[in-house]
Amino acid sequence: MKVRHQQKLILLSIGLFIGLNIPILLIFNKPFFVFGLPLLYLYIFFLWIISILITFTVLKRFHE
Repeated sequence: MKVRHQQKLILLSIGLFIGLNIPILLIFNKPFFVFGLPLLYLYIFFLWIISILITFTVLKRFHE
């Protein structure tokens, strides 16, 4: 794997670290429900799915 692909995955990790930090999570900790699910759960699930898709894309497209 090339260095630039590793850098993309490191940036993804840093973004996830920031996105799952307590001050950011407290923004979404509201008594608001979407399709019966709390907003905080949807935010965490959305981050998780996006991180999997980005990781898959980087590893699939740039695997050497």
